[in-house]
Amino acid sequence: MTINVVNGLAATAGAANARQVDGAEKSADGSGVSQIASAKHELNVQILQASAAVSLSAGNDSQALLFRTAIDRLNELLGPTQGGNALESAALGQDNSPEATAERILGFSTAFFDAYARQHPGKDPDQLAKDFVDLIRGGFEKGFGEARGILEGLGVFGGDTESGIMKTYALVQKGYDDFLASKLTPSTTEDAATAKGNTGVSP
Repeated sequence: MTINVVNGLAATAGAANARQVDGAEKSADGSGVSQIASAKHELNVQILQASAAVSLSAGNDSQALLFRTAIDRLNELLGPTQGGNALESAALGQDNSPEATAERILGFSTAFFDAYARQHPGKDPDQLAKDFVDLIRGGFEKGFGEARGILEGLGVFGGDTESGIMKTYALVQKGYDDFLASKLTPSTTEDAATAKGNTGVSP
């Protein structure tokens, strides 16, 4: 059972519970569901979470989860200017190794630099590059935090899952640093490298 299947089952279970709520399961004022309906929904959620934990601990679905949450958050940031689903979020059937996952995240997010630049004519090129990388880096880090929180909540953030996720994180961060360096003028690149050496980046 993959993450997407689990999410689909969760949505189906929630819809089924909603349909089962009739007059006997509504609150006294008719405005909400009773404790019985809430308990049913909570039980379904717990069952699906347990299924997800088994699936995540058995394969590479943790990488698919990280990819999906990162792309979703990047879509939130880029959507207002690039259109609804700016980044393709499908990852099923693909290589979900840390290297491949990081490469897809980097490729999808940095591909919008030219469009971003066209929307900010006249801005200093170095500042433009820094602002763009700050934007997409922020989206990725938010998605990473959400994925990590889900995995920790399921009790599967450890061992190979943790090392894989953290390797992906490091690869994406390095990729953003390299992309920014490629856009900056030589003197600015040297200053950025010095500053990074003094502060470092950590999740």
